[in-house]
Amino acid sequence: MMNPMEPHGRAMADARERIKRTELALERTEKMLAENIALCSRIRAQRCLVEAAYRLVEIGPAIASRART
Repeated sequence: MMNPMEPHGRAMADARERIKRTELALERTEKMLAENIALCSRIRAQRCLVEAAYRLVEIGPAIASRART
């Protein structure tokens, strides 16, 4: 004889398993997002350094030509 609660119990177990998998996926997604934000910050900082170096290169010749006159 079949237990009348078994189908409901199986559905609940399946739902719990889906919730668990979803929570793990969310944790992985949050970790990846944090890594991407950190990477963006490093890229932005490097871009600022490159832009500052270009400004120095542009300013350098102007200062050198004024020094010669």
